[in-house]
Amino acid sequence: MSHWFEPIADHLGPAYLRYSFTKGTAQEIDFVIDALLLRLGDRVLDIGCGPGRHSYELARRGYIAHGIDISKRFIDLAEADAPPGATFERLDARTMTFHEEFDAAICLCEGAFGLMEADDENGAVLSGIAAALKPGGMLALSAFSSYFAVKYHQLASFDAATGISHERTEVRNESGEPAEVDLWTTCFTPRELRLMCERAGFADVNIWSVEPGAYRRAVPTTETPEFLVTARRS
Repeated sequence: MSHWFEPIADHLGPAYLRYSFTKGTAQEIDFVIDALLLRLGDRVLDIGCGPGRHSYELARRGYIAHGIDISKRFIDLAEADAPPGATFERLDARTMTFHEEFDAAICLCEGAFGLMEADDENGAVLSGIAAALKPGGMLALSAFSSYFAVKYHQLASFDAATGISHERTEVRNESGEPAEVDLWTTCFTPRELRLMCERAGFADVNIWSVEPGAYRRAVPTTETPEFLVTARRS
């Protein structure tokens, strides 16, 4: 397993949870439970789980969560304080082999999907999610908006040919030590997301305009940094 985000995760460690975009976990899970019609005891796959914040929240509410992430550092952190009902595994989302094991899946905060630089890799993540779900299983997935990137990203460069946003920035670990890193994020339009989901075997695809900690059923606009996809495995 190798991915450009791994050394960033290694450096960040628990400091990842200091960033503002991680502070809306409870509201995001409130929305996901309602939108995916989750029932207590449902088994949920958390793709790109990071240190496990969404899986923790689901487990505390009575769901069975299994988080996967390519970063060993993040998985070690997630396992260290995991509540009952939350389990974790280091795994590359591009090569998942689950088969109809989960009632629902979440891939939030650009967890795996969108951090891949090639379309076939993002497609592989979606196909792996579909295979992991039971027939009729539900998906919630967030992705960066191409519209927002073009309109508002001033500290990043946007490649119109690939839809990839590149930013050179500084991140600090738990000791405050800085590191200069490159962030490569694929951005999407609602049409692209809908077509990719349908190609992977999803139906009833809905796409909402959202931002971290403010998930809601809002029609897509150019004014939010993310889109949230909800869909059902056919």
